[in-house]
Amino acid sequence: MINLSVFFSALRELLGRPIGRLAGDERGVSAVEFALLLPLMMTLYLGAVELSQGIGADRKVTLTSRTICDLVSQVASINNADMTNSLNAASSVIAPYPVSNLKVTVSSIKIDATGKATIAWSDTLNGTARAVNSTVTLPAALVVANSYLIWSEVQYTYKPVVGYVVSGTLTLKDQIYMRPRLSDSVARVNS
Repeated sequence: MINLSVFFSALRELLGRPIGRLAGDERGVSAVEFALLLPLMMTLYLGAVELSQGIGADRKVTLTSRTICDLVSQVASINNADMTNSLNAASSVIAPYPVSNLKVTVSSIKIDATGKATIAWSDTLNGTARAVNSTVTLPAALVVANSYLIWSEVQYTYKPVVGYVVSGTLTLKDQIYMRPRLSDSVARVNS
């Protein structure tokens, strides 16, 4: 007959040394910590990259809106070639982002003696021009009787490159109003 207390004592002695050594071994702790933190670190990194690219694209949309409005408001009249050149300048401003995702609309707004604002003319790049004589609503501070405004609207469809943290497509928009500089209005000449 086997004495159980002696058996368990011998078993503890045999297993105790390797398990004791294993419990005191700390060589793999760094690898385990790294494996646990890696998903969090990658999410933070990719999120920062996507966020900075999105902010950069939004900034480019604002710059494009202001540039187009500024170009058009600096002339007394604008013909087809000048309008095409002004709208095509948007591709230089929005770079390095693709111009195919960009919609630019520039319009002249006429405000009559009663304060009613209507579209005098409108042109677009990759979008839909506003209908001539259609009524628009302006911020109250901009409604000055018998005056004109140049209105630039820009819309950009932004899709994150990685799409890990920010997924889907974002529509970035901006608009600006400017008064014509060289004359009361900017005439649109079809030549």
